Amino acid sequence: MTEQHDQHGKRSHWVFVGFVLVAGFFLFTEHRAHVLGALPYLLLLACPLMHLFMHHGHGHHHGGASRRPHRHDQDGEQP
Repeated sequence: MTEQHDQHGKRSHWVFVGFVLVAGFFLFTEHRAHVLGALPYLLLLACPLMHLFMHHGHGHHHGGASRRPHRHDQDGEQP
């Protein structure tokens, strides 16, 4: 029974993948002008979003005491 259930699950998975591919193709071909027309606005929107979400990696620490020394600061030699 489990082998038959596994085959049915695999078949339904591939049917779903095929449906998504066909639907995606038709959505892209029919709405290409809308998508490409909105592309410049999406690029402009990406700039402030990247600024907001990627600013945490700059190492802005408040207080200054929590700064980790670099390896070349410890032994005086650069790596």
